[in-house]
Amino acid sequence: MTKISDFILLFLYCLFIYWLSDQASLPVPQMFTVQDKILHFGAYFIMGLLAWRSFKFVFKQPSILALLSISFCSLYGITDEWHQYYVEGRMSDVIDWLADTGGAGFAVYCLHKLGW
Repeated sequence: MTKISDFILLFLYCLFIYWLSDQASLPVPQMFTVQDKILHFGAYFIMGLLAWRSFKFVFKQPSILALLSISFCSLYGITDEWHQYYVEGRMSDVIDWLADTGGAGFAVYCLHKLGW
């Protein structure tokens, strides 16, 4: 993929997350208590991968790249929770934001360990 296509993919994924957050409810059956936290973790794990890919062309130093990727996802997670606060049928939760940040952080950790 090219540099621009990585940024476009990250942008489209952010739009997808926004669209999901704008729904009054999601068609996912609740199977266990912390399922939504795992879904948040997984969604932001993917966002962390996409952010890393997008930002690696701009920031070559691994620590700066990691910090920027995690920070971007965490800030997006905060705005996502703020957005959900105003969507009828949804609620905002700090633990969801922590799951978002954790998912992005774990993605960046994995990429760093793999040497990408």
